[in-house]
Amino acid sequence: MRRLIGAVAFASTLTGMTLTGPSMPGATADSARAMQFTLRTEGPSGACADKCRVWVAASGMIRPETVSDFEAFAQKNDIRGGTIVLESEGGSVLGAIALGRSIRRLAMTTTVGRAEGPANGRAAMSPRADCESMCAFVLLSGVKRFVPAEARVRVHQIWLGDRREDATAAVYSAEDLVVVQRDIGRLAQYTAEMGGTVELLEVSLRIPPWEPMRALTRDELRRMRLDNVEIAEGGQPAISGGTASPAVTNARKISLATERGWAIAERSGTVNLARRHPLTVEGEEIGSFEVTLACGAKPSEYVVAYNETRHVPLGGETPEALKNVEVRIGQKTMTLAVASSTLNEQRAARVSSASGAVPASLIKALADNNNRSLTVTTSSADNAVTTIRIGNTGIAANMAQLTAGCAANAQTTHAGLVRAE
Repeated sequence: MRRLIGAVAFASTLTGMTLTGPSMPGATADSARAMQFTLRTEGPSGACADKCRVWVAASGMIRPETVSDFEAFAQKNDIRGGTIVLESEGGSVLGAIALGRSIRRLAMTTTVGRAEGPANGRAAMSPRADCESMCAFVLLSGVKRFVPAEARVRVHQIWLGDRREDATAAVYSAEDLVVVQRDIGRLAQYTAEMGGTVELLEVSLRIPPWEPMRALTRDELRRMRLDNVEIAEGGQPAISGGTASPAVTNARKISLATERGWAIAERSGTVNLARRHPLTVEGEEIGSFEVTLACGAKPSEYVVAYNETRHVPLGGETPEALKNVEVRIGQKTMTLAVASSTLNEQRAARVSSASGAVPASLIKALADNNNRSLTVTTSSADNAVTTIRIGNTGIAANMAQLTAGCAANAQTTHAGLVRAE
């Protein structure tokens, strides 16, 4: 059965260079921990006697069966009118809608946070937590909704779950489009039902799965009605009728779209693996990029080259020169040397290139199902940050040819050296 899931950050991840949730190498939507519900009491023991607040901790991936788990939990515990604290990387669209409606029927308050303490019983509530993708729509289900300043709410498009890892390299049918549009309609109806705004849906649907998740600012959280309370005297949330909080300026993050996978390309008589794709910001194309894997100077390494063309917008500011490029595969991060970053002759685009050697073992591991992508992070002279996630479609099929080509090049080079001597 096909199901849509809220896309999960790979983000560099989708923040800095840290990948989270099912997009983390080695993790999948099926292997990620399903959402668990536990009843927690504010601690430590004796600090608040019989006035300690009781709350529900909800942490993990939202699945179609999550609503059944929640309703079974609610039957065993008196949680009507209580507070549910969310920490989730997202999950099933229909599962999130069903869970949100169940939470609304219980007239609960929703917030973002995590339990710090033993697995059961007393625990402190930490606001340092993420509510990502479909979790934002579950957050909307609370009668009262509060997002602490330390918490992050991030959104993304919904996508077919079995094709989100390398979305633009996948193949889609007319039936797939019907599924996507049907569930967008259901999500729109749910958003209105919960008292949300069309802005929440519009911003979410603007961010394709190959870009970093979009972190919502304090001002947006208020405008989208994901936060409808403000801290009253004494530190407790109270219904807000005031104006929105000042906006928080986030570092600009860009990610690049993938196309139909890695392919063999012969250049200057050598065999390379390459991908060339559009460069997008929140789904809008602003240029293109190419990543190439080539033979290294030694059998134990390959050379990764990154080439980018970023257009100068009409009437807009000229993009600043790149000053730093990093590549991350799994848990290993390598810095590439920026060779150039200059405007073309027409001054209509900035063309940048960088390259560096990486261990051959990392490139070979990239072809494995447990390492589905590499991530490129760039920064420019004005400190604008670019996060690029590139899937591994086509690497496994072409790795043997690249390896053989590099071996042949090495033998030819060695033979030439011997003749020269």
